[in-house]
Amino acid sequence: MLYVCVHMSTYEAGAVAPRGTPPIDLGELDEFALRPAPQGVTIMCRIIRDKKGMDRGMYPTYFMHLERQDGRKIFLLSGRKRKRSKTSNYLIATDPVDLSRDGDSFVGKLRSNLMGTKFTIFDNGLSLDKFGPSKKKELRQELAAIYYETNVLGFKGPRRMTIIVPGMTTELKRAPVRPQNESESLLTRWQGRSMEGLIELHNKAPIWNEETQSYVLNFHGRVTQASVKNFQIVHSSDPDYIVMQFGKVAEDVFNMDYNYPMCALQAFAIVLSSFDSKLACE
Repeated sequence: MLYVCVHMSTYEAGAVAPRGTPPIDLGELDEFALRPAPQGVTIMCRIIRDKKGMDRGMYPTYFMHLERQDGRKIFLLSGRKRKRSKTSNYLIATDPVDLSRDGDSFVGKLRSNLMGTKFTIFDNGLSLDKFGPSKKKELRQELAAIYYETNVLGFKGPRRMTIIVPGMTTELKRAPVRPQNESESLLTRWQGRSMEGLIELHNKAPIWNEETQSYVLNFHGRVTQASVKNFQIVHSSDPDYIVMQFGKVAEDVFNMDYNYPMCALQAFAIVLSSFDSKLACE
């Protein structure tokens, strides 16, 4: 097994879990991006951060690829922070080049508050300001909300994340959440503890290791470098079931795996939120 601290150094290396996702039908990428992972199947992915060039130095482009068991990598999604936006605003597309808001490949977006502590993931539907009674089915869905606990005391410890996602139907499909006002948003409902039909997830608390003087998590060989951004997401009722995990393996290279009920777009956007600067949390 491999234990990697979330804040300092590598602890122990040993057996590595099988690598690669078993064969699955991707179909159309825009549909796959929103489809929950099949139950019992871990979708294993590679995230590349491209910072080459003056523009990308400030606004990196992120690429998500599916890792297959035969060693091939298949492009799934790309994401990039929008320029001249008052808050962090990432566009996500199924094309590695065209990340425009009006492009055919636009599949979703991630938006933060001013502090960079609260994020919402949307699909590519219409925003409220473009919404009308005749276009109710076209109103965008909220796919997830992410809350990073503010580090008021400034301690250099691991981050604390809460993730709120829509619940699943008996047909194993995501229940649509289309807020028509702020009080119906995922974040507002979570803050008011109106959690009917919603799922609350958290990052798994790492364990302090006296020998290495660091916080450690068991990534089963999928993470090889220490980083404050390394995390695992679980439900409090079943902390051994890893809904998704993410961690560093090289400079600008990261592994990310997700399971049911997460979909590719949710998992990728959560990763983008972790890359975003959070002065209030660190």
